[in-house]
Amino acid sequence: MSENKEETLLYNIALSLIPNLGPYAFKNIISYCGSAQHFLTMPAGKAAKIPGIGLKLLEGRKKKDQYLKKAEEIINDTHINDLQIHTYMEKSYPSRLKSFVDAPVLLFSKGQMDLNPPKTIGIVGTRNASEYGKNITRKIVEDLAPYKPTIISGLAYGIDIESHRAALINELPTIGVLGASLDNIYPAPHKVTAQSMMANGGLLTEYKMGTNIHAKNFPARNRIIAALSDALIVVEAAKKGGALITAEISHSYNREVFAVPGNLQNTYSEGCNNLIRNMKAGIYMGAKDIEEALSWTKEKEGSIHGKANKKINLSQFSPSEKTILQTLSDAQSLEIDRLSWQTQIPVSQLASLLLNLEFQGLVKSLPGKKYSII
Repeated sequence: MSENKEETLLYNIALSLIPNLGPYAFKNIISYCGSAQHFLTMPAGKAAKIPGIGLKLLEGRKKKDQYLKKAEEIINDTHINDLQIHTYMEKSYPSRLKSFVDAPVLLFSKGQMDLNPPKTIGIVGTRNASEYGKNITRKIVEDLAPYKPTIISGLAYGIDIESHRAALINELPTIGVLGASLDNIYPAPHKVTAQSMMANGGLLTEYKMGTNIHAKNFPARNRIIAALSDALIVVEAAKKGGALITAEISHSYNREVFAVPGNLQNTYSEGCNNLIRNMKAGIYMGAKDIEEALSWTKEKEGSIHGKANKKINLSQFSPSEKTILQTLSDAQSLEIDRLSWQTQIPVSQLASLLLNLEFQGLVKSLPGKKYSII
C-alpha cells in the first residue's frame, strides 16, 4: 500500500511516541519494514518475527490508535504555531546530523532556516561570560562574516546569546538549538532575540510542543549543536559544564574544535585551556584558523565551484562521477557520509570513485573524511 506524505509523517510520529523506542530502534524498524505504517499495521505474528523486536514494542503496537491520535495533535500544533517538522528520512533533515546513531527521529523548527547550509560554525561557552569573552565572541563572528557561515549555538545566557546577537548584527543566518519545546523558549529574556532570528535562521529542537523543561534536556541538545557545526569554537568555559560537554561530543564526532586560550587565573578559562592541553581542541587565534581547517574561501573572493566549473568538462565523466563533481562544486567541502547522502551513492562505491577523481587531480581529501574540488 502506497503512502502519501501526510500519512508517512503521521505514522512516523506515532511510532516515535512508543515509550522506550530510541532513534536506533526506530531506524532499524524502518530499515526492516520499509515504513512506520507497515510496522504498525502488519499482523502481530509477523511483527514478532522482526529481529531484535522486544515485548515492549509489541505491546506499544497495540496502542497504535492512541499514538496516531496524539500524532495528529502534534501535527495540528505545528500548523497552529507555524512550525515545521523534520523526520530523519526527509531532505530537510540536517544531513550533518543524520549519520549519527543518536540523531533524533523528529526535529521541530521555527523560522526561515536552511538546515543544510554550505558552512556552519558552532560557538559555545559559559553562561557567566566576562566582558572579554563577550568581546571575543563578537570579534569571532565579525571576522568570520566574509565566509557567510550559519552560526549555531544554544540561546543560553553568556557566550551563546552573544554569538546569536553578533550574527544578527553581521547579517549572518543563526540557529538556536533549544533544550526545550518551541512554545517554551528558555531563558525567557531571550525571546526578543529569538524573534529577531526568525527572518534569517530560527530555532530548532527535538522536543514536541508542551514538553516540560528538564535539566537533562540541555546536555542532550548539545549533541545537535556539535553535529550541526563544521567547527566548534569554545570561547570561555569552566572545568565542567555544557560547553565542555559540547566540545567532547564534537571531538568524538570528528569535528574541528577550537578553544580561545585564557588567563590561567580565570575560572572560566580553565575548560578552554584544558581542551588545548589535552589536544582535544586547537588554539583559536583568528578566522584564518577556520579557513585553513575547513578549506573555506571568502565569498567575495569567489568559490571553489566557480573555479571548478571553468576547468572541468563534465561530459567526459560517468553519471556517478558527474554527480559527485557537481555536488562538490556547490560546496566548499563535504564529509563522505554527507556526500553519499546528497548523491545517493553508497559510501563503499563513493570511496572508490573519489579515489579515482583524486588520482586525476580533480578532487582532494581533507582532514575529517572531507573532500573538495581542487
